[in-house]
Amino acid sequence: MTRTLFAAASAIALLALGACSNDQSAGNQTARAGVWAAGSSTVFPFATRVAENFARSSGGAAPRVESLGTGGGIQAFCQGVGPNTPDIANASRRMKASEFALCRTNGVTDIVEIQIGYDGLVIATARNAPDYGFEGDDIYLAIAKEVPGPNGSFITNPNTTWKQVNPGLPASRIQVYGPPPTSGTRDSWLELAMTPSAKSVPALAALAESDEDRFEALAHTLREDGAWVDSGENDNAIVQTLTRTPGSTGVFGYSFLEQNSDTVKAHAVNGVMPTIETIASGQYPISRSMFIYVKKQHVGVTPGLEQFVMEFMSDAAAGRGGYLQDRGLVPMPAAQLATQQAVARGLTVMTAPTE
Repeated sequence: MTRTLFAAASAIALLALGACSNDQSAGNQTARAGVWAAGSSTVFPFATRVAENFARSSGGAAPRVESLGTGGGIQAFCQGVGPNTPDIANASRRMKASEFALCRTNGVTDIVEIQIGYDGLVIATARNAPDYGFEGDDIYLAIAKEVPGPNGSFITNPNTTWKQVNPGLPASRIQVYGPPPTSGTRDSWLELAMTPSAKSVPALAALAESDEDRFEALAHTLREDGAWVDSGENDNAIVQTLTRTPGSTGVFGYSFLEQNSDTVKAHAVNGVMPTIETIASGQYPISRSMFIYVKKQHVGVTPGLEQFVMEFMSDAAAGRGGYLQDRGLVPMPAAQLATQQAVARGLTVMTAPTE
């Protein structure tokens, strides 16, 4: 099924949430017809695939899956307990301590964190573009808003082409389409790509030791002059933009590269290409974990919720060679998958995040 069939508009969803009382409990809520999952655009194709299989095998209501971005999905999930809030938050990063606190404030006290597999963020271009190889400080010097200037100062980024950043890169203009601030992909990009690239700049490495807040502000603030373009929650739109905009570059999840390998290609980061093997091993530098968060207070109330979660975590779905691997999910090693399957079966409640 398509994104349109599965996803209602996020604005409508959040308006519905506004009408929901935060003090609902599992005892007084009215059951929905089926499971509702909302969140990460990267997890979206995996969740929709599980929803399709689950609907066919169970004969029940097709689960509703929405792509709101990780932050938007968790925000909706944490609004309270009841049929007007999602049962599951899909996430391309771990839940933050502030989000966990919001959940608790609104009565969402029993949350189950389940890792479903891995993904890597790729830096891609159209297939007919020159080959790039990104190293060290290239990413930071290309798309950070400010870069080191004379006498220890920081100046507005003057670089307009990749060749100005690194003579070994093509002379293409710097125009990178990537995820917006509400996306878990954006959070992962800042932590896994921008931060280490910034630390490859001696002045920034020193600043990371002396003034962590200042370092983070510089490393995590992207250009606003058109060199970096926030492209919404639909990673497929970025893929399509690359084929229509010569010389442009895009940042998105590995799963979308797998699905569009006939039109776009990825490039190496620090000499490593993104593959299933390099992402699962952590060798590829921009690798991350994928999660679903389950509202345990909805188990036994929302029909099929527990069964949907177990379908998501089954060997046939999340295991090596499973149908989610066909969608681009990088499976966990067997032992790690077994551990997460045990969490799903036992609905083991998570403890508070530390960050």
